[in-house]
Amino acid sequence: MTDSKHLVTVIIPCHNEEASIAKVIEGFKKGMLGKDSFTFDTLVVDNNSTDKTAEIAKEAGVRVINEPRKGKGYAMRTGFKNIDPNAEYVVMIDGDDTYRPEEVMRLLEPLHSDFCDVVVGSRLGGKIHGDAMNFVNRGGNWIYTFLVRIIYRLNVTDVLSGYVAWKRRVIDNLEPHLRSQGFAIEMEMITKMSKLDVGLYSVPISYHQRSGFSSLKPFHDGAKILKTFSKNLRWSYSKNIDDLEKEI
Repeated sequence: MTDSKHLVTVIIPCHNEEASIAKVIEGFKKGMLGKDSFTFDTLVVDNNSTDKTAEIAKEAGVRVINEPRKGKGYAMRTGFKNIDPNAEYVVMIDGDDTYRPEEVMRLLEPLHSDFCDVVVGSRLGGKIHGDAMNFVNRGGNWIYTFLVRIIYRLNVTDVLSGYVAWKRRVIDNLEPHLRSQGFAIEMEMITKMSKLDVGLYSVPISYHQRSGFSSLKPFHDGAKILKTFSKNLRWSYSKNIDDLEKEI
């Protein structure tokens, strides 16, 4: 990496995404055409897949790490622990081809221009195509987002988005405090970042119908997300790693 390049580690958590992972990886290459000041380190976290997700990702020439404990929270926490040491920015995107990697500069530009520290890609504030988000999921997301905006006072319009970009230092501060195992990881990150004094904003993105089947269970996972929302009202940031166990 030359001095003119800004390295971005892209973390893609995957569980049985053989139908879409190659499209997601290729999408980042298209998104960076002509963007000579950035370079990508793409990391696929294979979350206990039983299909060819890992094999396809390796063939595409990206890093692949196995996380045997099933759950998006486990996958993301493993990904955060394996960010390239030279990375300035970190991007999370789901591996199901619902988000558009080609839109990545929409998330990175506000970070690079120092407008803010975290950018959340907003489906609710953007363009949801067809039946990509059903009525139950959309309604739940609107409610959670409203509660976070009012109670945590964050300027965010989609608190459960799987497309987020951070300045590296935010992840360095946040990662040791993450505990979620499953789909509550987005809510945990959003609510704990509200206590980290970081600038967090949303940008509109596209959202498409996924390839394959979703592991999300709306009511079961929704209850865990609500529990995380409530629990973190009492959470406070501590730089003392020895005190982390007192926070849970």
